[in-house]
Amino acid sequence: MQHFSNKLSLLQFMANVRSPIDTFICVFDKALKVVGGVAVSRRENPAGKLAQSTLTDKERKHSAGLMRVNHVGEVCAQALYEAQALFAHDEITRKQFQHSGEEELDHLAWTAERLRELTSRPSLLNPLWYVGSFALGAVAAHLGDRQSLGFVVETERQVEAHLTDHLNLLPEQDERSRAIVTQMRDDEIDHGAAAEKLGAAELPEPIRLGMRAISKVMTSTAYYL
Repeated sequence: MQHFSNKLSLLQFMANVRSPIDTFICVFDKALKVVGGVAVSRRENPAGKLAQSTLTDKERKHSAGLMRVNHVGEVCAQALYEAQALFAHDEITRKQFQHSGEEELDHLAWTAERLRELTSRPSLLNPLWYVGSFALGAVAAHLGDRQSLGFVVETERQVEAHLTDHLNLLPEQDERSRAIVTQMRDDEIDHGAAAEKLGAAELPEPIRLGMRAISKVMTSTAYYL
């Protein structure tokens, strides 16, 4: 009986351990789905019950540019959390990254839907944003869990500020976009707070400045491309 129990435990362990090839396939499949726009939200779209607003052509293009930037941010978030979860050292930290990534997937679906409503498209550079963000997430994770969590905290601070700016920049009557951005900002605040609670390390000022510079390049480019 003991022998059978040990054998069963070994089989369960083997079932939970993925080979490097399996891991690569899962990561590549996730990347294809994110870049290809295959995202389904688990939560109801915050804009779901709001009426479509009447926007001028100029306002529609401006809202689309801002929502494209937000969609790119969510593509980057998927890559970051995927890499950070994959290379996390502690299981609790890994699960937090996975949980945040799942909520960010809702954001990805909402922003994609809003872009379609505005008769616009995602960024043409999404594959580049995804690969670059995955690399950043992997580097952050390899520095250690506290540093990786610190990267999340700083990222979410910057995203929160950026989404607040967008609420000021979006046309007042574009209630659907505003509802989505508001919920996204609330979730980002929660993700940062959760990372802090797990013991995130404060990142050095040069790294924070570098992150802001990269973010500025991304947002400026994604508005048009």
